[in-house]
Amino acid sequence: MKLSDFDFMLPEELIATRPARPRSSARLLVAEGAGLGAPLVDARVTDLTRWLGAGDRLVINDTKVIPARLFGTRERLGETGLTRSQMEVTLLSPTAGGGWSALIKPLRKIRDGEEIVFAAGLRARLLGRNDGQAELSFNLEGEAFEAALNEAGAMPLPPYIAAKRAADEQDKTDYQTVFARQTGAVAAPTASLHFDETLLSALAQAGVAFSYVTLHVGAGTFLPVKVEDVTTHKMHAEWGEVTPKAAAEIAATKAAGGRVIPVGTTALRLLESAARPSGKIAPWQGETDIFIYPGFPFKVADGLMTNFHLPKSTLMMLISALMGQGRVMEIYKHAIDSQYRFFSYGDSSLLLP
Repeated sequence: MKLSDFDFMLPEELIATRPARPRSSARLLVAEGAGLGAPLVDARVTDLTRWLGAGDRLVINDTKVIPARLFGTRERLGETGLTRSQMEVTLLSPTAGGGWSALIKPLRKIRDGEEIVFAAGLRARLLGRNDGQAELSFNLEGEAFEAALNEAGAMPLPPYIAAKRAADEQDKTDYQTVFARQTGAVAAPTASLHFDETLLSALAQAGVAFSYVTLHVGAGTFLPVKVEDVTTHKMHAEWGEVTPKAAAEIAATKAAGGRVIPVGTTALRLLESAARPSGKIAPWQGETDIFIYPGFPFKVADGLMTNFHLPKSTLMMLISALMGQGRVMEIYKHAIDSQYRFFSYGDSSLLLP
């Protein structure tokens, strides 16, 4: 299984830099059946009730994205006086000791023990560094830290958007789902960005049930696969939780013969992680580095709602495991030919193998 098997050519103009408005007006490509030539239907996210109804359960990732990109100043008093260096910090994940692992640019211009001063009274001390990453300790905790971060930070837009424009205040709304409850992600579960209250009401009236799980999406979600034999790729770890309530709801749906459809690859990876020990969904909490590629035996997911992904990414491998590699290439050719918008702020697909 080669990395090139998951490659395709994407015209740059199809990379979305802003979301559809309203959210649920985005286009939706529905693929029913994993066989080549099976139906493909062009629709809108607002049309989900044509395919989902009583007995179906959508599983939502309720993680909340933090404004993890910070700009500050390192001040140093030396023999020639006070010197300042502008620093860019991107928070990656909380550490066991209460700090944060982060990327700092330029890392070479700050010494261990020195502080970076940000807006809103927020300060960070560099505790150490490892393999290009830094460990920071902040002067604020809890709600005070969250409030200062919301004021001082910017949304950590994916590289393919950040290369085209800077994050702004609108992104603090656009890059956050209406389900966001549990703070800790540095990237959005983007399939859920298409949902709004009007769509949720329509789905509920159609009999669709909802369960909420948490997977704090890390910056590693954007790391490229660098090995040609994809089965040797090592995934980044992310923290997640399936509560007893969510596990019971999902198990009841499965027992009744209903479909469990995760909204987004993050929710799917978490469900399959929770089912790994026994083969059935169960309460679960911890870090998962599950890597799903063709040949993976799905235990929980009966389908998937997901955006269109980067070439040669682990997410292309995941959806190929669900639908078949040839079928995915057929789906993506249709999406490109039909001018669907790609990636985090782009359109969506409903994959029903």
